[in-house]
Amino acid sequence: MAVDNPVGRDTDHEVRAGRAAQVALATLADERVDHRFKALPPDAEGLTVGELAAERRNLFTGGFTTPVLALSAESVEHNLALLETYAERHGLAFAPHGKTSMSPQLFARQLERGAWGITAAVPHQARVYRAYGIQNVFLANEVVDAVALRWVASELDADPGFRFICYVDSVRGVRLMDEALRAAAASRPVDVVVELGAGEGARTGARSAADCAAVADAVAATSTLRLVGVAGYEGEVPRADGERVRAWVGELVALAVDFDKAGRFADCAEIVVSAGGSAWFDAVADVFARIPELSLPVLKLLRSGAYVSHDDGHYRRLTPFNRVAQEGALQPAFRLWAQVVSRPTPEQAFVNAGKRDAAYDLDLPEAQAVRDAGTGEVRAASGITVTGLSDQHGWVRTEPDAELEVGDWLGLGLSHPCTSFDKWQLIPLVEADGTVTDYIRTFF
Repeated sequence: MAVDNPVGRDTDHEVRAGRAAQVALATLADERVDHRFKALPPDAEGLTVGELAAERRNLFTGGFTTPVLALSAESVEHNLALLETYAERHGLAFAPHGKTSMSPQLFARQLERGAWGITAAVPHQARVYRAYGIQNVFLANEVVDAVALRWVASELDADPGFRFICYVDSVRGVRLMDEALRAAAASRPVDVVVELGAGEGARTGARSAADCAAVADAVAATSTLRLVGVAGYEGEVPRADGERVRAWVGELVALAVDFDKAGRFADCAEIVVSAGGSAWFDAVADVFARIPELSLPVLKLLRSGAYVSHDDGHYRRLTPFNRVAQEGALQPAFRLWAQVVSRPTPEQAFVNAGKRDAAYDLDLPEAQAVRDAGTGEVRAASGITVTGLSDQHGWVRTEPDAELEVGDWLGLGLSHPCTSFDKWQLIPLVEADGTVTDYIRTFF
């Protein structure tokens, strides 16, 4: 998956940056365990995260309190490997969207698996990436915040190995960026890609090829910005299906071809063409495979991020691997364990996990397993359904033959990774037998 970045770099500086990143990651293990982190064992307070991980406690018997979110070590490793080989097989560079996890440990593992860099949505996320040594950042938004642009300029000035790319989608946005960067006395231009919108009623992005050309003209009139490609997000195509998504990605590629013919990339070493969320990256790969030869090498940049943990709802239904089975299959990696705290009627139960703990914006949690409070045995959650969430309670409906008692642990599958990671700052990484091997730090 690794794609060489033709932009020149100071090798010694890159080595120093790599060492600094390793030091920053290592400091995560030095953080003290205390009341800030949900569900961690009370008797572990005062230990460092590294010391607690070295104890290899069991999730169920090691003193963790409920609710507790667990991330499967085996599934994470499987998913990382699967997207690495997928990108290699289809000739894609990969900049997974970091907003899904906001975890420097997972970023590091993605980069070890050949990722080109990490995608951000807002400047704060990019700041987290830089704090942990990420050298290539793709920010999939137009940045018009003058303070954020001053920070970007300072990072570029201080580090010749840092590459930053962001969207532009309006002439006014370009003007605001130019004003802010000139005021910051930026010495390096900020690389930008024109964002093509996914159609009327879609999210951001210039709505037509003519609009995109006007934005590109505005970029060319500045000295603070450099046009390096085109990009967009196919997940916002109205009434998305394979045909509509492929048609839109074709428009994106055609825009890159037209811009290249017009000489708009004359100052670049490569042309960036980027798309690819977690629902339609098969369509992106198909169309990107047909990009014609251009005047410069093309960085075909995929940005799928939800694959790391996958899920038991939204993305399980929409994953491209459902459509192309021979590519493999992602594995849901999250399970939220909550405890039954009330069983007021034979048809109803309540667990101690709610909106503060579980993703609920796309699908409710899915009851998957019950761990018996008396025996510790785990069985399938037959006849058990989560019907709603309050702030700190999950509403559960039970069929007449369902086995569920006060004190039992209920294992829940979660939908939408993007709103699962953000509720937990330190997540146990758990092996199949319940052994906790590490703790994944998040920064939201």
